Amino acid sequence: MNLLEAAKLGFFVCIVGCIIIFAFVYVRNTIPKEDNERELFPEIAECGDYPNELCSALFEGKAAASQIGHLCQQVLRRQEMSICIEMPCNCSTLQKELHFITSPLSEEEGNFSLAYIITIHKELDMFIKLLRAIYVPQNVYCIHIDEKSSKDYKLAVQTVVNCFENIFIASKVENVVYAGFSRLQADINCMKDLVHSKNQWNYVINLCGQDYPIKTNKEVMQYIKSKWNGKNMTPGIVQPPHMKHRTHVSYKEFVHSEKSYVYPTKNVKSEPPHNLTIYFGSAYYVLTREFVEFTLTDIRAKDLLEWSRDTYSPDEHYWVTLNRLPDAPGATPDAQWEGNIRAIKWRDQEGIAHNGCQGHYVRDICVYGIGDLKWIVESPNLFANKFESATYPLVMECLERHYRLKVLQEAEVPLETHWHL
Repeated sequence: MNLLEAAKLGFFVCIVGCIIIFAFVYVRNTIPKEDNERELFPEIAECGDYPNELCSALFEGKAAASQIGHLCQQVLRRQEMSICIEMPCNCSTLQKELHFITSPLSEEEGNFSLAYIITIHKELDMFIKLLRAIYVPQNVYCIHIDEKSSKDYKLAVQTVVNCFENIFIASKVENVVYAGFSRLQADINCMKDLVHSKNQWNYVINLCGQDYPIKTNKEVMQYIKSKWNGKNMTPGIVQPPHMKHRTHVSYKEFVHSEKSYVYPTKNVKSEPPHNLTIYFGSAYYVLTREFVEFTLTDIRAKDLLEWSRDTYSPDEHYWVTLNRLPDAPGATPDAQWEGNIRAIKWRDQEGIAHNGCQGHYVRDICVYGIGDLKWIVESPNLFANKFESATYPLVMECLERHYRLKVLQEAEVPLETHWHL
């Protein structure tokens, strides 16, 4: 080959190379971003069927898995749960479509019944994920739907509830305002229904629609039996000085369809009734049936409830205050923050109790992102808060798979096909 021919060949190769590079850049910039991601990461081409290895890697905190997870999450945000509640279908089909467990998974569990109070107002998808995770036929469930929720949302929830004898909607519902008395009243409304329910139960646990279990029904039962047999769990301490403003002046609720809130007035409140010492603690609890009946009938409980109507976030002092009374059923007068009920990443505990929020904060509480999965599954708590399945769908996909697998591995009965997710 002479120099002229070599030069021609080199020029030709250069032209072809430029065309290929130009074509690649053009296609990359013109085809939808989602298609680019699927080309680069073929393992997420069908994100609903991504490998379990991705979730396992996320639970281990691997950085590479987190990068792929963020791409996969963009695809999952465009998908919705396939359910038949918006079209005619029988209850048997609905239970199978939604993968509800329809038999007690062991004799021990079948003989120990829990009651759940679940307060919800939005995100039907998240509610169903929570309900099917904690559902077993020996338990009983009271669902409080915020009065402000849309008609379509209420109808969809009612359709699901109608297919189960041990799930019901609270007979009296509230316009729930964050940090308002209405939030406490919603729980009490469900408690009144539960004590008159034909279903027997040993303990009651309250949840909200953005909670999800970390421990299985069997683990919850065994934790209660081993650590708190006959006792109530209401983590908290004597009201610290920086929290006294909550009960020092009166607060009022402003309820509106667009925005609802609690605001302080200039009116100073009277001292607590019966010379009660006010405590401050978690709004979440695990309570014995006897204690619930006590709170609904004891004069101190009734008077404290009335006194609490115009306080800030009364559910954070009501239960813990009553549970510190020495003569209350199942009382724990000397307890403080004991009781692993809820895993929460608070903003002011970054670097102390956790390594920061990998999602985003709402009212100083972390809405979990995929980088929080390792911390969640390693937590000793029974439940975790807060989740948004629409914002971080991969978090819920991985948690659901992890949780259901653990549930089925513990089962002491033959497994039904539809119990698998």
